[in-house]
Amino acid sequence: MSVLVTGGAGYIGSHVVHRLCAAGRAPVVIDSLVTGHRDAVPPGVPFLEADVADRPRVAAFLAEHRVRAVLHFAALSVVGESVTTPRRYYHGNLVASLALLECVLDAGVPVFVLSSTAAVYGLPESTPIPESHPTRPISPYGATKLALEQALAAYHHAYGLRYAALRYFNAAGAEASAGLGERHAPETHLVPLLLSVALGQRPDITVHGTDYDTPDGTCVRDYIHVCDLADAHLAALDHLENGGDSGALNLGTGTGHSVHEVVLAARRVTGHAIPVVYGPRRLGDPSILVASPRLAEERLGFRPRRSDLDEIVRDAWAFHRAPRRP
Repeated sequence: MSVLVTGGAGYIGSHVVHRLCAAGRAPVVIDSLVTGHRDAVPPGVPFLEADVADRPRVAAFLAEHRVRAVLHFAALSVVGESVTTPRRYYHGNLVASLALLECVLDAGVPVFVLSSTAAVYGLPESTPIPESHPTRPISPYGATKLALEQALAAYHHAYGLRYAALRYFNAAGAEASAGLGERHAPETHLVPLLLSVALGQRPDITVHGTDYDTPDGTCVRDYIHVCDLADAHLAALDHLENGGDSGALNLGTGTGHSVHEVVLAARRVTGHAIPVVYGPRRLGDPSILVASPRLAEERLGFRPRRSDLDEIVRDAWAFHRAPRRP
């Protein structure tokens, strides 16, 4: 019996495939390679280059590998881009995922784990944010993820599909020893942007907004190591396979770090000055986004182990300093 990882050649999906292999599970991967990298999938792991919207090919792959669980990462994930090109996001994130779910239901696959996002909450009323917080996304990216969560809840009720919607906060870090890390084009995440300055690939980093209602005026976010995220997915898979409750769970640490604190951590780790340019706020950026991780700990027994800020930056730095990949 196999575990299908869609988007398994991407940043988070590839780390999960690595963890599944280490745990003795049998991952198989579907990835369109629009943003993923074929070399991120370990040799010997069955791989299909396809869009998850391609129902005939997906259905055949599920049957060929006797898939009994799906971990779904395949998605577009740039918030700002979703605002300017919502058509692409509704098709790529929602329509395609519903096509995948048709294949899942037709094949009788009992377990589905969704890569979701804290963007479903929108502008938070309070922090830390529990799963019971109102869901009012302010971007098409968040809206498509929430719509898919709602579909999963309905399919669970009607068809018995067991599911977990894992709402990430800020994923960061790398598993450099496995050659895995962030390789986005273009890059929009803070940690790799800071490291690109330290590597001489850009002259400085822009900090958007210094007048937020936070101790140092810059935005505060909850950073969780990508390897901790991968462990959480395996915990969710075990939980569901053992008959555990379905639903949405936050994946974060419960601790926030400001943009300025992340800059300081990058300077400590790299020994580089990393010049900063201060710019205006970005529209829709909340002051603080920090998870309440209590429910994931209660249901999954999950607690982050590698999400100290300096450890996150050190692991990312090790990856980005490695010989350049094609």
